[in-house]
Amino acid sequence: MSRRREVSHTSARSLLMTVLGEYVLPRENPVWTATLVDALGLFGIEEKSARQALARAAGEGWLESARAGRRVRWSLTGPGEQLLTEGARRIYEFGDAGQRWDGRWLVVLVSVPESQRDLRHRLRTQLTWAGFGSPSPGVWVSPHVAREDEARTILDQLGAGSPMSFTASYGGIGEEATLVARSWNLREVEEQYEAFIDEFDALAPETGEQALSAQTRLVHEWRRFPFLDPQLPARLLPGGWSGTKAAELFHRKHAEWRTAAQAHWDVLTSD
Repeated sequence: MSRRREVSHTSARSLLMTVLGEYVLPRENPVWTATLVDALGLFGIEEKSARQALARAAGEGWLESARAGRRVRWSLTGPGEQLLTEGARRIYEFGDAGQRWDGRWLVVLVSVPESQRDLRHRLRTQLTWAGFGSPSPGVWVSPHVAREDEARTILDQLGAGSPMSFTASYGGIGEEATLVARSWNLREVEEQYEAFIDEFDALAPETGEQALSAQTRLVHEWRRFPFLDPQLPARLLPGGWSGTKAAELFHRKHAEWRTAAQAHWDVLTSD
């Protein structure tokens, strides 16, 4: 990936959250503004944008600042630690193989009038992020019946109509594969996985700075997939699913680069 493409697809705030989760969260020490600005600068983020990202994160309650003379250092707040801990769990557990599926589907019925376009958009966005697919208007499905609580929370928060849910096995009319094809664009997800593999498979950082850069990019790119991939059971996936190879690559490269990346972060924060 070129530096131009990398930066254009990366917001300063989003990249800051990756850096905080990967390097600041495991440590208890506060971090100087200059350290975070320099770290974001490795990815073409200008100082002004980096400082704005810090201010936004503080305004949202994830960071707090403390002055030491003319310098400022940043620490994670309690909610910030909780947010990043949950994010790390989701990132590092995502893609684990070996799921068993009993063949049951969770089906959610919810109707939102066309006139409430904003509500329809938010509902679609949040249910899609939660891994649900929609084979037809007003119908949402997931092979993960345990996600009913997550769906209920989304629907309650949005106040979306009078929803209903039930669990069922696929019947004898039509093909289950058709339900999957209508609910999710798996080809688009697979293309994203293949791009991830192409970017990181042959990457071999040689210095500490390169390792930190590679590790940060690796995690930053991978953290998108829990929102893109519904993580369907193997039985529902096409043969040779690229997500399996991508997950193996992520965990292998993360383990390979971790020591050098973390050591270089310690160098950056040693003053």
